Amino acid sequence: MKIIECVPNFSEGRNEELFKSIKEAIAKTLDVKLLNLEPDADYNRVVVTLAGNENGIIEGAINSCKAAAEKIDMTKHKGEHPRLGAIDVVPFVPVKNVTMEECVRISEIFGERIARELNVPVYLYELSARTPQRVSLSSIRKGEYEGLEVKLKDPDWKPDFGESKFNPKLGAIVTGARFFLIAYNVNIKSTDIKISKEIAEILRESGRPKRDLYGNIIKENGKTVNIPGRLKNVKGMGVLLEKYNITQVSMNLTNYNITSIHKAFEEVKQEADRLGVQVDGSEIVGLVPLEALLQAGRFYADSEKYTEDKLVNLAIENLGLGNLNHFDKNQKIIDYMI
Repeated sequence: MKIIECVPNFSEGRNEELFKSIKEAIAKTLDVKLLNLEPDADYNRVVVTLAGNENGIIEGAINSCKAAAEKIDMTKHKGEHPRLGAIDVVPFVPVKNVTMEECVRISEIFGERIARELNVPVYLYELSARTPQRVSLSSIRKGEYEGLEVKLKDPDWKPDFGESKFNPKLGAIVTGARFFLIAYNVNIKSTDIKISKEIAEILRESGRPKRDLYGNIIKENGKTVNIPGRLKNVKGMGVLLEKYNITQVSMNLTNYNITSIHKAFEEVKQEADRLGVQVDGSEIVGLVPLEALLQAGRFYADSEKYTEDKLVNLAIENLGLGNLNHFDKNQKIIDYMI
């Protein structure tokens, strides 16, 4: 059996009626299973994780997006997380007996259908991207929802599916095929957002603008001079979590075999210590592959004889994954869910 994961990110993290509608839409769909639905009120965003075969995953994605489209109005949306629309991003990920090329085709089928059925512009990203400037999600999201109406008038940003017509209620959708992404946030015991932003800029692969002694951005030939970040395959930003009176270094680890969870965690700890603040654990948003936690467990282990369960527990303990909310490994590790 082929298994594909889909992780729709919807721009609403507080509406229980929306969550119920999404669950019901997926429950009525054949050959797909809801693995996780994780809302965040501060980010005002909900991350949904589905798994199914080719037909099931497409229909499950379509039906959940239609349910969300009925409940979300972007003209009223505010939240900490960058977003382009109500159905912000819908990635497809190969899990078992399926190739990345097949996932690219699935994303194209989804994109064409959802653009037509919801009358919304759709962009392809990551391995589905048809132009280099659309590979990066942050590039497509630049200007966010508020700048989308103007962006759609630029011929360079003609959508891959749908019309170049602004949909005020829904904005735009980004979809594509990608490697397993781990949404990973490290908690900083400070409400000073500048600290978390500085750490994120130092560590993320895209880096930060170079500045002079007065804080002005340095440019050469009209272009900003950039200092590359320390960690490959990492995207990051600083975010304030008012509910917990902390900030977070919010990261996307786009290939945990290149930059692991524990590597990201330890690097944030190092920078936090340099800036005179403390790290108070971390959290994983959505699901995580078992191997990613086993890597962390092996890093923190003082013996090679630990069982799988012991390694997972070591990772949870040393990364502080339960510091904000309970971390149930049977509900968070995708291998245990499928």
